[in-house]
Amino acid sequence: MTNRTTIAIAGLFAIAATTLGGLDFANAQDSAREIATEKVKVKAETVATGLASPWSLAFLPDGALLVTEKAGTMRIVRNGELSEPISGVPKVWNSGQGGLLDVALAPDFEKSGAIYFTYSEPGSGGAGTAIASARLVDEGETARLIDVKTLFSTKKKTSRGQHFGSRIVVAPDNTLFVTFGERGDMNRAQDSQDPAGSVLRINADGSVPADNPFADGQKALPQIWSTGHRNPQGAAWDPVTDSLWITEHGARGGDEVNRPEAGKNYGWPVISYGRHYSGAKIGTGTAAEGYEQPLHYWDPSIAPSGLAVYDGAMFPEWQGDLLAGALKHQMLVRLDRDGNARITGEERMFKGEFGRIRDVRVAPDGSVYLLPDGKGASIIRLSRA
Repeated sequence: MTNRTTIAIAGLFAIAATTLGGLDFANAQDSAREIATEKVKVKAETVATGLASPWSLAFLPDGALLVTEKAGTMRIVRNGELSEPISGVPKVWNSGQGGLLDVALAPDFEKSGAIYFTYSEPGSGGAGTAIASARLVDEGETARLIDVKTLFSTKKKTSRGQHFGSRIVVAPDNTLFVTFGERGDMNRAQDSQDPAGSVLRINADGSVPADNPFADGQKALPQIWSTGHRNPQGAAWDPVTDSLWITEHGARGGDEVNRPEAGKNYGWPVISYGRHYSGAKIGTGTAAEGYEQPLHYWDPSIAPSGLAVYDGAMFPEWQGDLLAGALKHQMLVRLDRDGNARITGEERMFKGEFGRIRDVRVAPDGSVYLLPDGKGASIIRLSRA
């Protein structure tokens, strides 16, 4: 499989005035494009426009979308229209890579209205990553958050503007995996008493699961699941292996795909397949005893952000593959996997077509939603042509 995608633009055509999953695509955009990939031709439609540096989205039961914007606003997108900002969102530290970040629905959302979200929490010294829960009250034209509760936050706040990590994955047992970046201070990723540079696992109420690897808190923070991560901005539950998979930014090269296992150390900054931006060597090299190897890495970097495992009926050709957003080269990367879930190749799709891809989500109908970064951003839906 090559790393180059053959892109054929079939032209512009009018979208029929149909509604799918609660979203009226005729109201959102009057044209679409067909784009050929290695295995299938897709149709790319604009669902909504005018978002300000969006970071994440979640699918509401009625087909609308819940979207976060980095500056600290959360909106509902319904029938191609953006709602007014949802009230009740806590203050965020909107600086550098910090702001309002990921969002996820609780499994019982239809009954409880419960959501989870991450953000850069301001405090003495600067900011740190935090995860909170709340209940979304959607009243149609307006919406608000109530019962906002901080489930976990970083005690050590700094003024550095990078590496908040910040993806949430709700596991089948209803525990929450949350990725924390090392805040631009690499040595924090090897500090077992610091959540920075770690994947955390907590219960929905913020308590510590009894089967966490350090649940007694003697060797590490009880919330820590795995350590040695740089800046994981992609995370997804994989139904094939029944486990968490993540993507994380390297420095100059060395972006990684990992499958974090309980209590294991993934090496940053002791080992890496990249180099510092200065060109200097990182740590001891690419391997050392006691540190896990990535399942896949990119050198040079693609700047991965957003990750999904394709599990749907619309694109059987992609079933079980990983879909990773890329900020660099503005593309979606499909990682092909074999029957044992081993990564066997990659396809680089839509390079430069939609902008920097911040998030990737598979919709209930099997279509794929892309959330490009930046001011005036759009939401893109990929369906079968």
